[in-house]
Amino acid sequence: MLAQVVSGSLLGIDGLKIEVQVDISGGLPRFDTVGLPEGAVRESKDRVKAALKNQGYPFPGDRITVNLAPADIRKDGAGFDLPMAVALLVAQGLIEPDQAAKHLMVGELGLDGSVRPIRGALSLAIAARDGGLTSLILPRANAQEAAVAAEVAVRPADTLGQVVDYLAGRADLPPLPPPARVTGDDQDYGLDLADVRGQERAKRALAVAAAGGHNLLLIGPPGSGKTMLAQRLPTILPPLTFEEAVETTKIYSALGQSPQNRPLISTRPFRSPHHTISDVALIGGGRFPRPGEVSLAHNGVLFLDELPEFKKSVLEVLRQPLEDGRVAIARAASHLTFPTRFMLVAAMNPCPCGYLGDPKKQCRCQAREIQKYRSRVSGPLLDRLDIHLEAPAVSFKDLTAAAPGLDSRTIRSQVAGARAIQARRLAGRGLYVNAQMTSGQLRQWAAIDDQGRKLLETAMKRLNFSARAYSRILKLARTIADLEAAETISPAHLAEAISYRALDRQQFAGRGPVDDQN
Repeated sequence: MLAQVVSGSLLGIDGLKIEVQVDISGGLPRFDTVGLPEGAVRESKDRVKAALKNQGYPFPGDRITVNLAPADIRKDGAGFDLPMAVALLVAQGLIEPDQAAKHLMVGELGLDGSVRPIRGALSLAIAARDGGLTSLILPRANAQEAAVAAEVAVRPADTLGQVVDYLAGRADLPPLPPPARVTGDDQDYGLDLADVRGQERAKRALAVAAAGGHNLLLIGPPGSGKTMLAQRLPTILPPLTFEEAVETTKIYSALGQSPQNRPLISTRPFRSPHHTISDVALIGGGRFPRPGEVSLAHNGVLFLDELPEFKKSVLEVLRQPLEDGRVAIARAASHLTFPTRFMLVAAMNPCPCGYLGDPKKQCRCQAREIQKYRSRVSGPLLDRLDIHLEAPAVSFKDLTAAAPGLDSRTIRSQVAGARAIQARRLAGRGLYVNAQMTSGQLRQWAAIDDQGRKLLETAMKRLNFSARAYSRILKLARTIADLEAAETISPAHLAEAISYRALDRQQFAGRGPVDDQN
């Protein structure tokens, strides 16, 4: 007796159709699972046997062989329980094969026959849609998320008995209607940039960073508001598009971290890992590669507080995701790519004690200590941070000011206008913000006049900017011009862009002002 049903598995964050083939033959009772099953899949036989018996269905007392095809791809998770149980009933003639073949089925079974949640429901629904199937049977807890994928009838089930009755034609398993799409106006971060008093220059820098997708480094003493500023950056970014929301939800769903009662992540992620994080946890990987923090921050913000406290190896592995917008992880059995298109915001103190340059508190650090502290952040990584900004301590006058300043909604509108200009300019090139422009595109869209060229030449000589810093300045100037809806880059735009690179590598590494402190 042979039977086959369709199920699915995760390959990274993407869904993959898997054929569950069951053969029941004569011989001593035995249950074998082949096709590169991992631990949870190999244990399915015990859950399936108990679930069938407790739901009142027969379990064959013969030799059972379950093949998961294609056999050369590793299968993980307990989601094969439901299709295995259904395939066993098909093989015994209790369900018509044609009825079972119409659906992709996935779900973990409890010993009582209940259908329990699985990871990656949205990815599996997309795999069913792209694979030509029109119906998906899965746990009720995952149904809202899976229903986001259009053109697939998502049928939620609570028990194995409900699924069997539906496939046998004895009951209905009604599909769930697709959830309403969340619009940008429905987003609620619970935070607002107006909450931050003072730091007007830093707020302006945040607006520039958000408008052009630029990475940002905030340098200031403890309590100056660096973390508050970083936490509010997502509130001024344009709303997630539906495609971005689906991409983001797939990542969280694959890790089993989808928010409850929210089928689709509608706000931009904000991730703030502790400085003790390992490079694998940050980038992703492991024996069977899974996304890391940089992928969880996809389409959002990755915030690294106390930047020099992170291990150097951790910081250095950030360079590829920052440049490429993706991270490739190779293992002997697999080669996976995860998306990592995020904005990086880093924060640090100006010195180990935190009070270098503070007008009220004296810095007691030696020049060598300051240089050692700052040198923990490499020059190549600093070059990839478009904006280096000082965030000084906030005065009492600013803290008690009656006027809170511009709110996030107002600044988000300005940012959206600048990004719309960039979208038209970069259309058809696979780019969407100025920070992604190539050298050729900079020459085309960030041209400067003779006055601007002289200003930039002087700054390059005096501040020892690197070649990468030069291109960063042009990208920043282009973004500042876009915020003002200006066709060309003026010297004023260049001057503001240069001011955001005042702590570039040569000065930052401990020369100049640092040596004069002690």
